[in-house]
Amino acid sequence: MTAGPSTSLPRMVPAETTKWQPAPARLAAPTTPVDALYVIGHFGIAHVPAEGWRLRVDGRVDRPLELDLDALRALPDRTVHAVLECFGNPLRPDEPTRRAGNVVWRGAPVAAVLDLAGASDGPVLVAQGHDRGVFDDTPCTEYLKDLPLDVVRERGILAYEMNGEPLTAEHGHPVRLFVPGYFGTNNVKWLRSLTVSDRRPEHLFTTTLYQRRAPGTGALEPVRDLDVNSLVTEVRRDGPVLRVAGWAWGAEPVAGVEVGVGPAPDGVGDWVGAELSPAVGGPFGWRRFVAEPSVAGSGACVALVRARDAAGRCQPLRGARNAVVTVSVPSASSDGESCTW
Repeated sequence: MTAGPSTSLPRMVPAETTKWQPAPARLAAPTTPVDALYVIGHFGIAHVPAEGWRLRVDGRVDRPLELDLDALRALPDRTVHAVLECFGNPLRPDEPTRRAGNVVWRGAPVAAVLDLAGASDGPVLVAQGHDRGVFDDTPCTEYLKDLPLDVVRERGILAYEMNGEPLTAEHGHPVRLFVPGYFGTNNVKWLRSLTVSDRRPEHLFTTTLYQRRAPGTGALEPVRDLDVNSLVTEVRRDGPVLRVAGWAWGAEPVAGVEVGVGPAPDGVGDWVGAELSPAVGGPFGWRRFVAEPSVAGSGACVALVRARDAAGRCQPLRGARNAVVTVSVPSASSDGESCTW
């Protein structure tokens, strides 16, 4: 444990919104390789040296403190194998997206750090990142996110490793917050501070963007829990049989995956239940599905994939960020033509 000034302003390279997403076939492995994990940087990529990095813990605590990386690594560690998923474009919240990966995270439990600081039971934990810049024409001196303190205390970690290696700059080096079951927007990269508070702060990324309407009431609420979702990593046509495989996940356990085939998205009749494997890594890891529905005739068709969870939620057909996956399958006679999705 050390005291002293926090790291000076990091380099932002590039200093503009950065997005990268792999081809679906690169996500076939149960554990996603780091070089196949999507990259999102609202202000670009912050480059924060490990030497001199500090995590400040303050707010409603008895003992405000700062930890360097060695002090954080000296705490008991926790390993979590869980999905990281991007919510998508906050300016177009209903636009479907499949940016996700299943990663082994290692770090110190947030609870251990809060206990060191003598944190109160306040309702909100505010996480601040070192990244800064302009997004949606709004200048921000930092990336800020507020989360329910009880949830973060229960399952959040201060991750410094992915798949057994230090975090890369693109994924939050040297430390990021990771809360299994929450969208990536909440898992603050390039972490700078944690503040225990009794209220939500007003900020572009807390009370303006990443809000959506609650089912039933229509009230705006912050984007937190993962939706039930799926992605397809393999589609292969073999005569009258179509093999469709991929992953499904959500904040609640995945209870089933179905695949439908038809001449068009609105022409799918029967849905075939897929074979599901156990979750990879635990309750917040993804589950592999494989289905082999029959294809009528030899013409082009589409395959639709939808997952449902234990709470009864199902991927909608359209009009939502987690709308069903639609795969265009060429005719059986289309030599060398690939499926697209």
